[in-house]
Amino acid sequence: MLAKVLSSAVIGIDAYLVEVEVDIVSGLPTFTTVGLPETSVKESKERVKSAINNSGFTFPDDRITVNLAPADIKKEGTGFDLPIALGILTANRIISQKLISKYLVLGELSLDGRIKPVRGSLPMALAAKNAGYTGIIVPYENGREASVVDKILVLPVKTLSQLVNFFRGFSQIDPLKTNVSEVFQKDT
Repeated sequence: MLAKVLSSAVIGIDAYLVEVEVDIVSGLPTFTTVGLPETSVKESKERVKSAINNSGFTFPDDRITVNLAPADIKKEGTGFDLPIALGILTANRIISQKLISKYLVLGELSLDGRIKPVRGSLPMALAAKNAGYTGIIVPYENGREASVVDKILVLPVKTLSQLVNFFRGFSQIDPLKTNVSEVFQKDT
């Protein structure tokens, strides 16, 4: 089964979209990441596997291929952990592809399924808005930064299981909004 999750990365101060494709087929258990991943992206397989298992889901014992497109740009950082995990859960039909395709997703996973902050959530929120996505899913600690972008839903999440429960309709995540004019007002 093939699943696609939209994510983003930053070059300088600008964000660009990254499509995380996950294909799971029967065969000897392997996990391969392609699309010019650097070391921390390649290491995501261990974080993703532990986070999925420790969040109460089953990591598949099949051949898993993750493609980070566009393939001609080097991918750095740990922000692809969450999109890869969601891609695996979507390919296993735990999450609906239709629902996940509305959001840009970013976040690093800890081994116990907690979602850790990443750099660049503001330009990534702008990229999601400009690409016409409904919203952006960010680590809880990145919520305030991303929420300064107007006219896009910012869903801050703390754990992988919380996000999966949201996509399965078992719980809600309240969008975070920041009134930018209030932030810059001075008390007199």
